[in-house]
Amino acid sequence: MVKKRVLLLSEGFGAGHTRAAYALSSSLRKLSPNVQTKVLELGSFLNPKVAPLIITAYKKTVLSQPKLIGMMYRHQYHKSLNRFTTLALHRIFYTHTKNVVNQLDPDIVVCTHPIPSAVISRLKRLGEDILLCTVITDYDAHGTWISPEVDRYLVSTQEVRNKMIQQGVPPSRIKVTGIPVHPNFWEHPVKDEIRAKFNLKDMPTVMVMGGGWGIMNDEVINDFLIRWKDDVQILFCLGNNEKELKKLQQNPRYNHANIRLIGFTLEVDKLMEVSDLLVTKPGGMTCTEGLAKGIPMLFHHPLPGQEEENCQYFTVQGLGEPIISLEVIVKWMNKLISDLDGIRRRREEQLPCIDRYRPLESAQSIIDMLESKKVPSS
Repeated sequence: MVKKRVLLLSEGFGAGHTRAAYALSSSLRKLSPNVQTKVLELGSFLNPKVAPLIITAYKKTVLSQPKLIGMMYRHQYHKSLNRFTTLALHRIFYTHTKNVVNQLDPDIVVCTHPIPSAVISRLKRLGEDILLCTVITDYDAHGTWISPEVDRYLVSTQEVRNKMIQQGVPPSRIKVTGIPVHPNFWEHPVKDEIRAKFNLKDMPTVMVMGGGWGIMNDEVINDFLIRWKDDVQILFCLGNNEKELKKLQQNPRYNHANIRLIGFTLEVDKLMEVSDLLVTKPGGMTCTEGLAKGIPMLFHHPLPGQEEENCQYFTVQGLGEPIISLEVIVKWMNKLISDLDGIRRRREEQLPCIDRYRPLESAQSIIDMLESKKVPSS
């Protein structure tokens, strides 16, 4: 049997979009042996010299001018990428997209970032016959994701679906599937084996994350957390931020048996499994990974825009809490020390409820589209 080909397109503006693409790739292969997948960060693939410069400039803007990012997010909230913008993107940055698509000849293109979705939408307007599925990787529905050429949107919640309908998207094109995370996050291996592998202790454990970029620039929170280092094990996961990793390694205050400094790792799922509290930036992917693990979350400094929306959603659902003051950290550290058994018991009790977030439904919806070669009815 000829395998169905799925092309998953992302961009490197934050690590979550590409993590979602790889999560879908893994889930698709898990569900069906007759699916072949390929993941590309489209800009980096087509322009390997230019793309890193643009992504670095974007990252610096996020760090230095978050209010500007938020202002742009709100200003464009109800606006899709207009045709002039997509034409410019295509001419300047994605000239060879059509050739790539024709060469790979996918049965479906799945986009986990709005820019490749807009570019593929433009190819469809120009006459290309492409089945297009767009996966929104946050708990909000920004207008840049929306294009009439998208055959199916996969979204995180009913609230996001309602927002898209208000922006004019036909209800039949929107399916609530939850945000796809790697299947490993839905598994719960034996904790003692994980602790032995990473040489961790069975004690209250806090995992601190700054997203795939390792944005850990809140020295106040970090330095405050390590006050509990004699009673709490603290895992600082710095992603690709090698500069911050070296900085903390050289700081004698972080040289302690209960403090672990961790760079890029593909085993975040295992570290979450043995942690009792997650302190994180509220990116859509990281929050969903924490949700899959059932771990309580504290959110620090959400970026204006989608991270604020993610933070609000998880707070309202009772799945996390924003760090509005250092007293929030004090409260949770005391809870970890005085009621660790209770925290772990409540976490185990919540795990059976997690199935309602439909861990494999995103991948299954794509398979359904492949099998019917059209948008499934709602």
